Amino acid sequence: MAVDGTWNLTLNTPMGAQNSTLTLASSGDTVTGKMEGPQGTVDIENGKVNGNDVTWDITAAQMNMTIGFKGTVDGDTIKGSASLGAFGEAQFEGTRA
Repeated sequence: MAVDGTWNLTLNTPMGAQNSTLTLASSGDTVTGKMEGPQGTVDIENGKVNGNDVTWDITAAQMNMTIGFKGTVDGDTIKGSASLGAFGEAQFEGTRA
């Protein structure tokens, strides 16, 4: 699938750009994987794929919140938005590693 692989992401948060490595694997319409960044590694949850569109959640334990991601893959790029709860929404983009 188009979403499978490792991605270098930049999430543009109100606290500045946050870089992470995202690893995704799809099976049918389900996506599993992990995100690794300065705060550690977390498993993605509720991952879904529909064509080139992908959604997933992570639990940011240090902030006691769930962050929901919605993105679209176009070749070797991915971009979309992340819901940051009370902090609003942030845009992200990335490239295939």
